[in-house]
Amino acid sequence: MPPMSEQTFIKMHGLGNDFVVLDGRQNGIALSAEQARALADRHTGVGCDQVIVIEPARDKSADAFMRIHNADGGEVMACGNASRCIASLLMAETGKQEIVLETGAGLLNAKAANGGNVTVDMGPAKLEWNEIPLAEETDTLHLSFSRGDLKDPVAVNVGNPHAVFFVDDAEAIDLETVGPEIEHHPFFPERTNVEAAQVISPDKIRLRVWERGAGITQACGTGACATLVAAHRRGLTGRKASIMLDGGTLEIEWLENNHVMMTGPVATSFTGTVDFAALSGSETR
Repeated sequence: MPPMSEQTFIKMHGLGNDFVVLDGRQNGIALSAEQARALADRHTGVGCDQVIVIEPARDKSADAFMRIHNADGGEVMACGNASRCIASLLMAETGKQEIVLETGAGLLNAKAANGGNVTVDMGPAKLEWNEIPLAEETDTLHLSFSRGDLKDPVAVNVGNPHAVFFVDDAEAIDLETVGPEIEHHPFFPERTNVEAAQVISPDKIRLRVWERGAGITQACGTGACATLVAAHRRGLTGRKASIMLDGGTLEIEWLENNHVMMTGPVATSFTGTVDFAALSGSETR
């Protein structure tokens, strides 16, 4: 088949965590890492934290499959804010109030919530060292790991690996320096997201996030989920809390069945077309 030329896209965001969304359900889209990086570039591309490709579902119970490329071109299994955005598109398209979204991390159930928000069941929290994964067997509630002012993290996997550090002042942490050092440390063989979490009260946490492959982002849905799980495991909060990120607030609840529920807003910034002839290595599936 001939290579793609122009392709329409939607620019969306969840609390400032922004995405370029491509619909590959009719004419398959296979993005190379180079193309994803080019699209995500904020100076010469469209600009985003992640590039999302909607594909036909593999599982018959799902409405669509969501493929996620980070800004560095690498592919990841889950993205909480993107899940809400894609769920909102599918609900608007189908007229449904609930949909099932297929991801590399599994099936996610999403439903419309009050005030135009979307609630997504992000699935079970994984707490064992080999589920994160970590390089060696250890207690995930207290990792003997530190960098700069960050120490004694909790390791959690909610679709992606996370290292949650509890701090007195989240604003004071130099995430731009310590974030990439921790992300690429050999202790985390698949790299890790890095959270600096300040517990304000038993139901409120201030959170800043360094996302693997994306850097500092305005919001991180899986990071908010992991932080609530970590905080409750440490006895710092209840099972439900408001997580205040740079871009706004997410409501997170860790259910007794181990599933983590995330509720928050979605927004469409603009739509447009991208010329794939200007991006090398494109092909159709």
